[in-house]
Amino acid sequence: QVQLVESGGGLVQAGGSLRLSCAASGSIFTFRYMGWYRQAPGKERELVATITGGGASNYADSVKERFTISKNNAKNTVYLQMNNLKPEDTAVYYCLAKRLSGVDYWGQGTQVTVSS
Repeated sequence: QVQLVESGGGLVQAGGSLRLSCAASGSIFTFRYMGWYRQAPGKERELVATITGGGASNYADSVKERFTISKNNAKNTVYLQMNNLKPEDTAVYYCLAKRLSGVDYWGQGTQVTVSS
């Protein structure tokens, strides 16, 4: 069983930055991809960014050029650097790890609140 633990959320003013971390209990090298999703109150969970085992990344249009996903295989950790944050980025951010078999693992979520 894989455990994912997110950290780094908090309260920040618009235009500020935060870096989220997702630490996995096992090797992240074996995952097909890992990513970050978010869910705002009253809305469905949505994709923010993903990164494959080979390092290829993908972003939602709303965060392109503001957010950067990266990973450190040696530390079994995936990061999300968020710059120029906007109030509409306020949400609970979840880490996802997807195995080649299609099995998904989710973290418990970390709250990001951006004040205007």
